[in-house]
Parts: sequence; structure tokens; C-alpha cells
Amino acid sequence: MGKNKTKNLRDSYGQAMWCYFKKKAGYEIIERDDGYFSAGLGPEEYFSEYKDWPLYERKAIKHAKGRILDIGCGAGRHSLYLQKKSFDVLGIDISPLAIKVCRLRGLKKAKVMSVEDINFKEDSFDTILMLGNNFGLFRSPKRAKKLLRKFHKITSDKGTIIAESLDPYKTDNKAHLEYHKLNKKRGRMPGQIRMRIRFEKFVTNWFDYLLVSKKEMKEILKGTGWKVRKFIDSKKAMYIAVIEKELK
Repeated sequence: MGKNKTKNLRDSYGQAMWCYFKKKAGYEIIERDDGYFSAGLGPEEYFSEYKDWPLYERKAIKHAKGRILDIGCGAGRHSLYLQKKSFDVLGIDISPLAIKVCRLRGLKKAKVMSVEDINFKEDSFDTILMLGNNFGLFRSPKRAKKLLRKFHKITSDKGTIIAESLDPYKTDNKAHLEYHKLNKKRGRMPGQIRMRIRFEKFVTNWFDYLLVSKKEMKEILKGTGWKVRKFIDSKKAMYIAVIEKELK
């Protein structure tokens, strides 16, 4: 099998999004490394309009300002909304098909790039978006601290990060509670998930995804030059943190 063919088969996330974009159909399946399977929110979530966003998300987006980097932009719903508001927005995603969808939907600046490959000049952005539960893209506490220091360099003096996470402890699902215990035995954070995404015959490689409580997020931010300004809560386990630079 050729290199490009193999790569395409791994972009199940993008394939689900592309299928929805073309046919208004498709659903991704999340597989965890303990054998647990669950359905994703569905690609339609990535295409939702501002009026359909939950209240806490609409509150959070108001904190975006200046030049904006949207990490894990998906189908571009946040980037497109901000672009319509005349903000200078760059959307990045590891999925080539997601970026193709963004461009076809009208996003002017969209680039295939993973969070770990971010290498912009100092003072390139005023706001970094990590909505859609994308604090999880940090994957581990150690990696989070490294990338947060990088974010500190590429943002302005009044730089802001708007990041969403899910509190993994707000559950009574037995399978999730057992997974927390398994992670502790393995020396991992309880909410550090090892997973892959499936769609039809497509499947990603295994990757880590980090879910944290508010207290854990604050601990991760220590020593990176960032601090939480405020939390914006949903009615469930999701929340968004508005994060600002610490005063020197």
C-alpha cells in the first residue's frame, strides 16, 4: 500500500467530516485502549452555527480578540464565525480533509498542521482557541507545559488562550471509573485517554487525549507563564477556561 493511501486511511476524522459536508451523513466511533467504544458527537456538531452553540460556548467566544489561532479547527465553525466578525483568523488541523472542508466553506486562512509543529514568530497572535474539548490535544501534562511555554512566546503581551475541557470525574459510568483506576496503575492521569477514531474502513493511529478537572488544569499551567482568569461552566461536565498571561 502506498504512503499516501495509508495516510488517507488514517484520516477517519476528516473522512467523517467530508462525508457530512457532501452527504449530510456519517458518524465517527471512538475506541479506547481498554476496549471501550462510544459514538462521537457526530460531524454535524463541527458545522453548527453560532445560534446553535451552547450558551457557555457563546460566552467564551466573546473573549477572542486580535489575531487568532484556532487549534484543531475541524470544519471551521469557530474560525468562520470570527472571520465574519472581521477578525484575522488562522485555522489549523492535523486532518487534510478537515482543512479542505474549511477552505471550501470559505475560511481564508487554513493550514494542515499539528499542535506539536506550531512554530510561529514571537507576537504572532493575540488569542489561541482550543475549543471543542481541544485542551485534550496537549495529550499529557509534560507535553502541555512544553506547548504552553511555546504559546507564551508566539502571543502578544496580553495574549489569551480559550480552552475547553471535560472534567473526567463528573461521571458515574462504571467503565470510565475503572479506566481512571487503570490509568493510575499505569502512572498516568485518570483522564489521560489512549484512543483512536474509526469511520467506515478508516481508522487513526492510537493517540493520547487529556481530560482534566479545573484543579488539574491550574496545576498544569503553573510555571508556564499562564493562569486562569475565569471558568465558564456548561450544564454538564464540559467547561471553558479563559487563560491569560501572568504579570511579570
